Amino acid sequence: MIAGIAELPLHYGKCPAWLFKRMKLLAREISKAIIMEYGKKEFLERLSDPYFFQSFGCVLGFDWHSSGLTTTVCGALKEASLEDYGIAVLGGKGKTSRKVPSELEKVAEEFGFSYERTEKLKRISRLVAKVDSSCLQDSFDLYHHTFIVDEKGNWAVIQQGMNESTQYARRYHWMNSFSFDEPHKAICCDKKVKPLNLVDREVGETRKAMVEIVREKHTLLAKYIKGSLFMPRDHYISKEEYKRIEEASKKQPENFEELLLSPLGKKSLRALALISNLIYGTKLSWKDPVKYSFAHGGKDRVPYPLDKRTYDRSIKTLREALEMAELGRKEKLNALKRLVNLF
Repeated sequence: MIAGIAELPLHYGKCPAWLFKRMKLLAREISKAIIMEYGKKEFLERLSDPYFFQSFGCVLGFDWHSSGLTTTVCGALKEASLEDYGIAVLGGKGKTSRKVPSELEKVAEEFGFSYERTEKLKRISRLVAKVDSSCLQDSFDLYHHTFIVDEKGNWAVIQQGMNESTQYARRYHWMNSFSFDEPHKAICCDKKVKPLNLVDREVGETRKAMVEIVREKHTLLAKYIKGSLFMPRDHYISKEEYKRIEEASKKQPENFEELLLSPLGKKSLRALALISNLIYGTKLSWKDPVKYSFAHGGKDRVPYPLDKRTYDRSIKTLREALEMAELGRKEKLNALKRLVNLF
C-alpha cells in the first residue's frame, strides 16, 4: 500500500446534515467489513494509504477534490463508534486536535493499555504533529490531526495542513512506525514545493549537529551569533527565539527527539539546521517527500448529483452482508469481493 501526502483545494462550507448522517452509517459498515475480514491492523493500514482514503471519501459521497474530504471522513469515522470493534478515532480539526491526550486516557481504560503504553502513544501523537509542522517545512500549517489506535496499540495518523497563499491543503499519512528517517511510507502529491526537509535520510548528521549546538549554546552558538559581523538572513535568530534555545539548552536534550519536543519552533529549527551546515558542513535536504472513483456522486453535484437512494441501498447491502457473515453465511460478502475483483 502507498501512504504519504495528498494536496487538495480548499472548499468552504459544511457537509450537509443529511449527507453526514449517511456517511457515518456507511463508514461504520465499510469499516466493520474490513475489520471482520482482514483485522484491525489492516484497517489502519488502509486508512494510512492516501489512495484508499481518497476513494473511501468518494464512496461516502464527498467531493473527490475537496480539502473537506479529510476532515469530514475523519469526523464520520469518529462518530461511527468503532470502539465496538476495537478501534478508537481521536482528535480532529482545530482545537479538537489537542484533545488526543485526554481522549487517549479514556481509550486506555477501555482497551486496557498500561500507563507506559498510553504515555508512549501520547508522545507519538506530539512527535508526528511536530514533524509535519516543523521538520518538514513545506509552507503548509497544520490544522487537523486525527490519531487512530486499535486495542493492541497499533496506530495511524492522518493530518492536514493549509497553505494560505495557494489555498491548497496537504494531507499527511502515518502508520505504526515513528522515525526521523523518511517516516512517511511514500508520497502522493499533485504539486511539489522546495521545503527544508529535516526527515530526509541524508540529514542524520545535521540533526545530531543541531542537538550539539543547543547543548553547547553558551560557547559555540553564543560565539557565532554575537561574534559574527555578518548574519545571513536565513540564519537569523531573533531574541525571542534565542531565549527558546536557552530554555532548550537548560534541559540538555540527549537526541533530536528531545530537541523536537522542546519549546523550539520551526524558525529556530531552520536556523539551527542552516548554522549546522555553515559550521560543520552537514548536509541539508530540500526534497519534497510527493483518481479516484465516484460510486455515489458528490455533494457539489460533481461529477454528478449524489443519489440518495443508491447511497441508502449501499448501506443496506453492506449491513445485510455483514449480518449474514456474522451468522456464518458469507455468500453475499464473497459476491461483493468478486464484484470488486471484476472491476
